[in-house]
Amino acid sequence: MQKPTKKVETNRQLLLDAESRGLASTLGVYVRLSGPGWLQSAITLGGGSLAGALFLGILGGTNLLWLQMVAIIMGVIMLSAISYVTLSTGERPFRAINSHINPALGWGWIIATCMANMIWCMPQFSLCYEALHKNLAAGAVGTSLTAKLGVSAMILVATGFVVMLNSRQGAAAKAFDLFLKALIGMIVICFFAVVIYLASNDMLNWGAILAGFIPDLRQWNQPTGEVAGVLATLPDNVQQFWSTKLVTEQRAVMIGAAATAVGINMTFLLPYSMLNRGWDKPFRGLAKFDLSTGMAIPYVLVTSCVVIAAAATFHAKIDDNFRSTDPAVMQTSPIYKSAEKLLIARAQLEMGEESFNSLGDDERAAAIAGLSDADKQVASSLVRRDAFQLSAALAPLLGEQTANLVFGLGVFGMGFSTIIILMLINGFAFCEIIGAPQGGVPHAIGCAVAGISGAIWPLLWDGPAKLWLAILASSFGMMLLPIAYVTFFMMMNSRRLLGDEKPTGGRMVAWNVLMGVSVLGAIVAAGAAIMEKAADPVAGRVVIGIAVVYVILVAIGFLVKKPDSGVRPGEAYAE
Repeated sequence: MQKPTKKVETNRQLLLDAESRGLASTLGVYVRLSGPGWLQSAITLGGGSLAGALFLGILGGTNLLWLQMVAIIMGVIMLSAISYVTLSTGERPFRAINSHINPALGWGWIIATCMANMIWCMPQFSLCYEALHKNLAAGAVGTSLTAKLGVSAMILVATGFVVMLNSRQGAAAKAFDLFLKALIGMIVICFFAVVIYLASNDMLNWGAILAGFIPDLRQWNQPTGEVAGVLATLPDNVQQFWSTKLVTEQRAVMIGAAATAVGINMTFLLPYSMLNRGWDKPFRGLAKFDLSTGMAIPYVLVTSCVVIAAAATFHAKIDDNFRSTDPAVMQTSPIYKSAEKLLIARAQLEMGEESFNSLGDDERAAAIAGLSDADKQVASSLVRRDAFQLSAALAPLLGEQTANLVFGLGVFGMGFSTIIILMLINGFAFCEIIGAPQGGVPHAIGCAVAGISGAIWPLLWDGPAKLWLAILASSFGMMLLPIAYVTFFMMMNSRRLLGDEKPTGGRMVAWNVLMGVSVLGAIVAAGAAIMEKAADPVAGRVVIGIAVVYVILVAIGFLVKKPDSGVRPGEAYAE
């Protein structure tokens, strides 16, 4: 990787001197030298985190706040293990996995990373476009294909420039770090400001919010939040009907939170971003501090603020039109179309499926509109919204201009920062695939491939290819994440790889317990996600086929793995 420079040597000595002076001095140097954790934060705070946090608030109110906090803690544990192995050995992880563990795992890891970078870059460009079109430059940005491609091209140029700063040393690299920290700070401030506005209008219950950070595993089997109280007012058979749907969604959200806290490409980014900065063994404490403060804290702040805002605005709440018993009025509600299938199923329960289906269109509409307010409240909590609907809902409180600015900047920042990091990861991955030193033309090509793939989203993500792109990336990436976790678990326990740096005694027990919980969470999440996709009549065969082929390759890899290549800890720095 990057050869130690005079700057790296200076930073290493700063760390050693600070540690000899005590905790306060050490923390001061940690803050000054932090960096890779903020890269992780930039990719974690993307469109997926935003959508997940929104639905958490809508579905369970503030009672589900603990989920994403626990999920990111699990992610920090595994990333800390990855950083420990990388900084202790100085080896490139791709080479280390191929040499010490299994080449099928190494190649699967890097291929899944590239797929995730190129495919998930598309919705981030789409998110940036929507933020400009609906909030920041409403009326000035068109909806034609040409307009979408033009805006995306400008975003690509801007993100490419920022990525270029990171590839340089000195002032340019420092500018990259400062820009990224400022961008994350802006995202935090934007969503934190929304919560402050809500609090100033007495719309928040701080006791309930604090209680929401306490894990409650009963939510795996029963509804939560204000919706649970609403259900209690309904007949037993209706309670069972809605409870089944609510619990199914809650489980999906819990699994999703565990699975998406750390994506497969994030496990690739961290070790290479550290090695690219010349970090080694003395930087291990800084790496853990950086992950906690640069990734976990911003993530918890932003997602919690989104959950709180969504809960205060949408959870167990319905607008007057949706509440109306007049079918014509009810159908003008902004959530009616999204809730219609749920309401039809509820009306069929009430009347019997055959009786309901025998009605004319007007009679069906009247039956749906005649459902109780409680039914409508529960149905509304099962409807997913996006950040732009939240912005519109809060406009009367914040003012339309303020709502557009706050949400526009926050959402645009999330998409923009994620694009930067996805491009950066792809550059690292391309260099590893061809065995080239980090930086230079191969790195630039890898960055450009991810960026261009994302910028052409109007041609692919808006079309029929979206389904298959998403299935391919998510099924392979989701399947590989627990395998990657198990791989790093094995590396952490490998004396052949770590030598004298392998933790022992109580430290090893603590590492294994913490990593074991994270691995188990990833396995459960991956298994549930793959089973869900496997049940799909269209995608099932593809998902099962990918899983079977890859498992066979991994088994072959263990059977034919060559003996240790002889690369010992620290030799990677001799390149």
